[in-house]
Amino acid sequence: MTYEKHEQPQGLNDGKAGAGHEPQMQQPPEPPIQQMHEPSMQQLSEPREQAGQQAPEERRDGSMSIIAHLEELRKRLIYSIAAVAVGSGVAYFYIDEIMRCLTAPAGKLYYMQPAEAFFTYLKIAVFGGFLLALPVIFYEIWRFILPALTVRERKALLLIVPLSVVLFVVGIAFSFTLVLPAAIRFFIGFGTDNLEPLFSLGKYLDFVLAFILPFGCIFELPLIIVVLAKLGFVGSAFLWKQQRIVVFLSFVIGAVISPTPDVFSQTMIAVPMILLYEISYVIVRFILRK
Repeated sequence: MTYEKHEQPQGLNDGKAGAGHEPQMQQPPEPPIQQMHEPSMQQLSEPREQAGQQAPEERRDGSMSIIAHLEELRKRLIYSIAAVAVGSGVAYFYIDEIMRCLTAPAGKLYYMQPAEAFFTYLKIAVFGGFLLALPVIFYEIWRFILPALTVRERKALLLIVPLSVVLFVVGIAFSFTLVLPAAIRFFIGFGTDNLEPLFSLGKYLDFVLAFILPFGCIFELPLIIVVLAKLGFVGSAFLWKQQRIVVFLSFVIGAVISPTPDVFSQTMIAVPMILLYEISYVIVRFILRK
């Protein structure tokens, strides 16, 4: 007779090995040796190349780090300061013609200190350079905020930036040609036979700059209101209700930014502001239909 050998389960054999012996646990298979090798240089360089390829896309989408924002701001400031420096050099080259125009409303001026005329000339040259560099400054501001804007907002800024420059220059020209001569004549009118006006060069030009600069900012009011109306923040009904408040605030702002505390200077600043507000209301209601 032939006997067949039946294999018993491993658990039964372990039971026969003796009491008190626990069954042996199977260990997980060890990973292949080649999987434990360190990644090669090519594998390490691939993520870097992918990150470098994604960096421009992130910049186009506006996702920039704080360091990148600071570097961009630094670059725009350098360009703006360089533009002002170049403009100041050009203005200083024509400083005699500029001074002749600025001092025309007052006539003959005097300087009380040896270096007063020199530093006043430098101040006027820097101010002229700032005016000449305004297009570059506004362009650099636009370039700095460009990555954070949508396509629609970028198209709107292409129109807003040139208009803001034009309105600022128009405001300064309006103040210098119409408002400033009237103010000078008003103040000279207080002179008598015993009280003769004697204007210092430095004090007079400080007064002129402080008088005409606010008009450049005031003439931006229609543009600001129109932009707010296009965005849906204000409408013609809202502007109509706020007219009395605007009249009051115009005289308050005129009193704050006026170079002198007299009522005449405050009124000369407040009246154009009120008129510009009314022009903005007409544009919003009859042109934008808001």
